[in-house]
Amino acid sequence: MKLGAFSVSLNVSDLQASKAFYEKLGFSAFGGDEAHNYLIMKNGDALIGLFQGMFEHTMLTFNPGWDQNASPLASFDDVRELQKHLESQGVTVAHSLIEGESGPGSFSVVDPDGNTLLIDQHR
Repeated sequence: MKLGAFSVSLNVSDLQASKAFYEKLGFSAFGGDEAHNYLIMKNGDALIGLFQGMFEHTMLTFNPGWDQNASPLASFDDVRELQKHLESQGVTVAHSLIEGESGPGSFSVVDPDGNTLLIDQHR
């Protein structure tokens, strides 16, 4: 399975305070929109998303179709294929927002310890 770019999506209470903290660790803003309460920050190949008021918990995030620089991959496993494969393995899908036969979509699963994994395809 090709899951694409990996990041940790952090549920933060104060976007500016979190941004300042991660900048001290060498991260810099890479994407997102502070006006919409989220930033994607990068340090080398490490990616973190800072999300204020969007998610209840911190999540592991995978972006099929993207590499660690948010550049399109020539070949990737579509989010629909990934969901079908996991369901065939007995994994319960917690939420699914997938329409049509191609394009953007997302779903999430929860691991045995309660950690949420978000599979979020943007293209």
